[in-house]
Amino acid sequence: MSLSTLDVTTPQAIMHSADCPKVSQVLARVGDKWSVLIIMMLSNGTRRFSDLKRDIGGISQRMLTICLRGLERDGLVERTVYPVVPPKVEYALTDLGRSLCVPVKALGTWALTHTAEIEAARAAFDAKTED
Repeated sequence: MSLSTLDVTTPQAIMHSADCPKVSQVLARVGDKWSVLIIMMLSNGTRRFSDLKRDIGGISQRMLTICLRGLERDGLVERTVYPVVPPKVEYALTDLGRSLCVPVKALGTWALTHTAEIEAARAAFDAKTED
């Protein structure tokens, strides 16, 4: 049975599916914190590597390279190299990557909206576990 024949509106449809490992691989890529930030940055248009590195606080050059390559491999990001000195490399979302913008932005908006509640819950949990 494939996902296309399942009612994927219920979590049980995916959890009991033989395709669960495939779904897990995709979610691991698009749910990674750096990938989410990269997709959000690229949703506003084409960006150079250095712009992404500067605007995504805390990401190392190596991690940005790894994430961009993974997103490119999965068909979400397109890399364009211009034959100039020094080399100019730009990244943009593909059609598939753009289709991911709505759920990624919704997740980011949810996180921002509920940050205070999550921080309060963490503090309450930590205080409870210290006792």
